[in-house]
Amino acid sequence: MLFNSIDFAVFLPLVFLLYWFVANKKLKIQNFLIVIASYTFYGWWDWKFLSLIIISTIIDYLIGLKLSNEDNKTIRKVLLWTSICVNLGFLGFFKYYNFFLDNFVTAFSFFGNDIKVSSLNIILPVGISFYTFQTLSYSIDVYKRKLVPTKDFMAFSAFVCFFPQLVAGPIERATNLLPQFYKKRKFEYSKAVDGLRQMLWGLFKKIVIADNSAQIANEIFNNSSDYSGSTLVLGALFFTFQIYGDFSGYSDIAIGTSRLFGFELKQNFAFPYFSRDIAEFWRRWHMSLSTWFRDYLYIPLGGSRGGTLMKIKNTFIIFIVSGFWHGANWTFIVWGALNAIYFLPLLLLNKNRINTDVVAQGKNLPTFKEFHNMLITFCLTVIAWIFFRADNIEHAFNYLNTIFSKSLFTIPILDINRNYIMQVGLAVLFFLIIEWKGREKEFAIEKFGFSWKPVYRRCFYVCLIFLISVFLGEEQQFIYFQF
Repeated sequence: MLFNSIDFAVFLPLVFLLYWFVANKKLKIQNFLIVIASYTFYGWWDWKFLSLIIISTIIDYLIGLKLSNEDNKTIRKVLLWTSICVNLGFLGFFKYYNFFLDNFVTAFSFFGNDIKVSSLNIILPVGISFYTFQTLSYSIDVYKRKLVPTKDFMAFSAFVCFFPQLVAGPIERATNLLPQFYKKRKFEYSKAVDGLRQMLWGLFKKIVIADNSAQIANEIFNNSSDYSGSTLVLGALFFTFQIYGDFSGYSDIAIGTSRLFGFELKQNFAFPYFSRDIAEFWRRWHMSLSTWFRDYLYIPLGGSRGGTLMKIKNTFIIFIVSGFWHGANWTFIVWGALNAIYFLPLLLLNKNRINTDVVAQGKNLPTFKEFHNMLITFCLTVIAWIFFRADNIEHAFNYLNTIFSKSLFTIPILDINRNYIMQVGLAVLFFLIIEWKGREKEFAIEKFGFSWKPVYRRCFYVCLIFLISVFLGEEQQFIYFQF
C-alpha cells in the first residue's frame, strides 16, 4: 500500500478512528490493532511475505528472552549469531542470491571455465532491508545488555511491523520505539496537527518534486547516448532532487503518520543538500541507516581509534557495505566507494566534525565561504548519484564521459515539453526556498508562517494542496521500496 494512493487515503482514517475511539480502552488492544493494521498494510502488496516478518519477530523475541536468563558467554554468542544468521540469511537470499551467482559464473568464465547455472526468479520482499536491521538492533542491544528484553510479545510485534515506517524506515532502535508501546497513549491535538503538517510536506516532496523530477531524469538516463553533456547534467540534477524528495518525503509521511497515533520516530533527514562537506552530508542523509552502521559495524571494527590504515580500511568497509545494502549491483558498491574517497581526507585531517551546527544559523543567507562549500559538496554528491542511478558501471562512466566533453557547453535539448521542464524547475526552486527557510527545524514547514496571521498560514497549506493536485500524475512507487 502506497502513502500516495487512494487505498491509503481510506485505510489511514479507518485505522485512526478504530485506534482512538474503539481500541483506546486498553493498551494491549491498541497494540493488537497496530499489528493487524500493519500486517494488512504490508500484505496489500503480497501477503505471502508476511511469513518472513512473523518468523523474524518470533525468533528475535524468543532469543531476547533466552539472552535475559543466560550468563554463559558461549551460549550468548550462539544465540546472537542465530539471530544474525536468520535475519541476514533471509536478506541475503532474497536480495543477493542472483548477484553472487552471476558474479561467480562470470569469474569462472574469465578463466575459461563455463558454468551453466540458472538464476532464480526471486521477488524482493518490500522493506526487508529495513525491518531486518530493526530486529537485528534489538538482538544486539539485548546481547550487549543495553536493553532489557520485552516479555510483551504483542508490543514487540507492533515494534517490528509498525506500518508507518515498516517498508522504508526510518530504521528505529528498540531503545527508542519499543518503550512507547508499553505506555498508555492519549490523543494530543497539537501532535496530530503537527503530524498532518509533516505529512503534507512529505506528500509535496513526493508528488510534486520527486515524481515530476523522475519524468525528466528517467527520459535522460534511459536515453543518455542521444543527449549532450549539458542535457545529462540536467538529468543528474533532476535525479538528485528526485531521490531526496522521494525518500525524505516518505520519511516525513511516516513520522507524521506516527504522530497521529501518539508515537515519536527519529528524524531521518536534516536538509542534507545544505551540507558544507561530505561528512556533514552523511550526518544529515538517511540518518537512521548512517547511525546504524556507525554503532553496529564501524565502532565494533575499531572506528577511527586505530592508526591511519585502520581508519582507511574501516571507512571503506562502512561505505561499501552501505552501498551494497542499497542493492545487488556494482553501481551501488562504486557509489559507496566514491563516497568513502570523498570522506577520507576529512577524516585523516580531523576535519570530519567541523560542521556540526546548522549552516548560517539565525541568518537569512550563508556567507560566501559557506555557499562555496555547499556548492562543492552538492556537486560531488550529484556526481556520486550518477553511479547510483545508472543501469551499470559502463553506463555511469559513459554518462560522465559525455558530461565532461565539449557538449557540456551546449544548450540542453531533450524530447520533453519545455514548459513542463520550466514548471518542474520552478517547483524545485520553490521547494529549496522553503527548505532553506525551515532548515533549523525538524522539517521545513514545522514552524513556517507561524508569525503570519492564521488565515495566511492556512492559505499557504491550501497552496501546497493545490500544487499537489496540479502536479499529481500516475501513482508512483517510492524508490527505496526496491531496497
